Amino acid sequence: MKAVLVGSQNQSACDAIKSGMRPHYAVEVASSRFACLEHFRRKRYEFLFIDVELLREGNTDNNYKDALQPFWRVSPTTPIVVMASQEAVRDAVRVVKAGANDYLTYPINPEEVEYVTRSIYESVVLESELDYLRDQFWNDDSREVVQTKSPLMKRIFDRIRSVSPTRSTVLLVGETGTGKGVLARLIHRHSNRKDGPFISIHCGAIPDTLLESEMFGHERGAFTGAVRRKLGKFEIAQGGTIFLDEIGTITPAAQIKLLEILQDGSFHRLGGDEILEADVRVIAASNADLFRMSGRGEFRNDLYYRLNVFPLQIPALRDRSEDIPHIAHTILKRLNRLHSKEIRDIEPGVLEAFTSYPWPGNIREMENLMERAYILEKTPVLTPSGFPEEVFSSGRLRADLASPGLLTLNEIRRQAIEYAEGRYLRELLTVKKGRVKDSADTAGLSTRQLHKLMKKHGIRKELFKPPAPK
Repeated sequence: MKAVLVGSQNQSACDAIKSGMRPHYAVEVASSRFACLEHFRRKRYEFLFIDVELLREGNTDNNYKDALQPFWRVSPTTPIVVMASQEAVRDAVRVVKAGANDYLTYPINPEEVEYVTRSIYESVVLESELDYLRDQFWNDDSREVVQTKSPLMKRIFDRIRSVSPTRSTVLLVGETGTGKGVLARLIHRHSNRKDGPFISIHCGAIPDTLLESEMFGHERGAFTGAVRRKLGKFEIAQGGTIFLDEIGTITPAAQIKLLEILQDGSFHRLGGDEILEADVRVIAASNADLFRMSGRGEFRNDLYYRLNVFPLQIPALRDRSEDIPHIAHTILKRLNRLHSKEIRDIEPGVLEAFTSYPWPGNIREMENLMERAYILEKTPVLTPSGFPEEVFSSGRLRADLASPGLLTLNEIRRQAIEYAEGRYLRELLTVKKGRVKDSADTAGLSTRQLHKLMKKHGIRKELFKPPAPK
């Protein structure tokens, strides 16, 4: 028989729920939030009814999303109904806004219990049908990528479904490491050009003197060292898609040529007069604000508007924490395919730390940290031993700050400064792609001072370098 869990110390409420759920469900009762979580870990429940007072246990700032997270981590699909007195209805509404499915007010009415559960069940069935229809669009090898619980990412994938079959230019905007390259490939795979080439250019990694030649090609004798004709990436990508990563770094001369392609669909090689047709779909990406750059004269205004036909703002990993467990397990599967080891799972404490950590380097940082931990791991489960202390200290710091009576003011200050210092260094190294000299110059430090700070915080520059092409 299917089971329902009731978290409440109100016996009449428990009796009313039992009456409203009969004869289809077995109803179990827990009197504390901790007891509810213990029940959740041992068994699968169809519904959880929980008193708002229980969600407040250990939740001093009434952050109900944080209070619901442990239940979602154990059983992400179990619907949650919160119960509250008339005086606490506002709190019940806050819990629903934080992600609970519905709420009931005391005294609990068996008929309302039956109505709420039936409504939730019907909405779950409808959502499953919509998910099924959405899934039919994606290729088999893309379905793992598009699995998400984040409303932000669901909107992104819906928009990708809409734009992929068109020829429109797409601009992907987001922090470094958010997966813009993966999404560009996803658009290409589901476009009418999927059988054509997908050519990627990392504009920021190519010296300015070679960028135009790399993108548009050159004729023999076009410049010193041009001993033969070279085809550019736009020519190689004919009939397919070209992905221009870090588009904000290209030179003014390259900007003019790119504008010509987007406006007229044509270009010419360096040193050549022949007009070539550009039968390509352009997807560009930037971690910089191109609108502000164009306002400051650092990027052509007309080119920005040509690129910004269909913009997609990719959320940072910290803004889609619901997806962190799935992303972590996807990375683990990939590591198992690449290496001879077989690590079956990730310890719950690691996933809990992952959801609290701010991930300044986003998914790329997670990939790097997990690969390092994977190499060091000696057991069939990924444990905290292989991860830097900072991954776990960020969550502990928040807990310490929430209970200031446990520490002196000086200790709180010291921990806060260390945390801010470590986070600053990681964000800086992420932006500078692990380049210590550039990072030290930006921070106003010598390279020796920066190395000393990195050693203090257990930071290795290799974790911030872009992955080598595979």
